Amino acid sequence: MRTRDINKEEIVKQKAIEMLVSQGVEGFGMNRLAKECGVSVATLYIYYSDKEDLIKKIGTEIGQNFFEEMLVGFSWEMSFVDGLRKQWENRSKYTINHSLETSCFELLKHSTYGEAILAEITPDFRSEMTKFITKSIEKKELVPMTFEIFWSIAYGSLYSLLELHREGKSMSGKPFLFTDEIRDEAFNMVLKALVP
Repeated sequence: MRTRDINKEEIVKQKAIEMLVSQGVEGFGMNRLAKECGVSVATLYIYYSDKEDLIKKIGTEIGQNFFEEMLVGFSWEMSFVDGLRKQWENRSKYTINHSLETSCFELLKHSTYGEAILAEITPDFRSEMTKFITKSIEKKELVPMTFEIFWSIAYGSLYSLLELHREGKSMSGKPFLFTDEIRDEAFNMVLKALVP
């Protein structure tokens, strides 16, 4: 049996992410990936049992990295304003610094692989966020609302602005760059909707 080459494995992962983003899940194939990486198809099967295994493992790894970053400097015991601000900082930083991985994760999250990937990676994060939201409502730092409404108000504008940043232009076609000033302006507007 052939041994794993960590460098080759990283090249395979990176190329797979690029191909998934550019070609989608349906356009992605092991033969094409092997060719793009300059390796044999047999080499891919040292690392992954099949295409589905590769996609799930890559999605899980990206998701784990994303959710770990969301918890850096964050605690469910923080005040609502400080905790949400930290979430905005962490989410924007990760999205900007890992734009290809973020695009790939979004694509996979909304694919047939999404549920399996999320089930494996979100329990700890979900638990922290549930405690944070519950505590914030109990302390009257957050207006009670359904989770879906909370999420769309708390993060919808952030992700819309990050998408404009990725595209490099606003809806009017003017150049757009996500800055701390833009983030803070949007964050303050979001707080008006969420804080009693």
